[in-house]
Amino acid sequence: MRIAIIGTGNVGSAIAQALAGKGHSVTLGARDPATAEVQRLVTIVSANAALPADAAAAADIVILALPWAIAEAAVRALGDLSGKIVIDCMNPIGRTAEGPGLMLGHTTSGGETVAGWLPGAHVVKTLNQVGAEVMAQNTSLPHRPVMFMAGDDAGAKSQVAQLLTDMGFEALDAGDITKARLLEPFGMVWINQALMRGKDRNWAFAAVSA
Repeated sequence: MRIAIIGTGNVGSAIAQALAGKGHSVTLGARDPATAEVQRLVTIVSANAALPADAAAAADIVILALPWAIAEAAVRALGDLSGKIVIDCMNPIGRTAEGPGLMLGHTTSGGETVAGWLPGAHVVKTLNQVGAEVMAQNTSLPHRPVMFMAGDDAGAKSQVAQLLTDMGFEALDAGDITKARLLEPFGMVWINQALMRGKDRNWAFAAVSA
């Protein structure tokens, strides 16, 4: 598949590493594709680099790996993504009196908001439930980590499930895009344990059956 990863920070870089050597054509969407940092990542993962709108236009699947604070402007600048599969792996996090917290919930979600920004695209919420370390490499974990996804289009979720499998996850369907309201707080459980409860970052949730 032709995949554009929009954002080359910790999450975008980790996804690129996870997809390296898996038979996909990956393009990194960066504001300045020529920087030494981006070019170093291009070399490590055998990817290409382009401006975000160009990367998205040429892709079958567009992965949004951006800080929530800049997400709306960056996503709208990608242009018309009608018909494309868009993976939203962003958690709508901001600062609260108690520390990092969700800015949306109960009656909407980040995933639904992204879908509103991109009418005509098939938005799937996923890859928001673990940290970058586990996204990049998880074969050392004793159980295959689970990754839930939510979206309205069954065909899009089928392709995203294959991508998640390529990344080492067990893909489980949580339902339509409104179920992003469940997945984003679930992502905060991981953040709370990893960053505030001393569990560190190299762990993930697993679905273990009897």
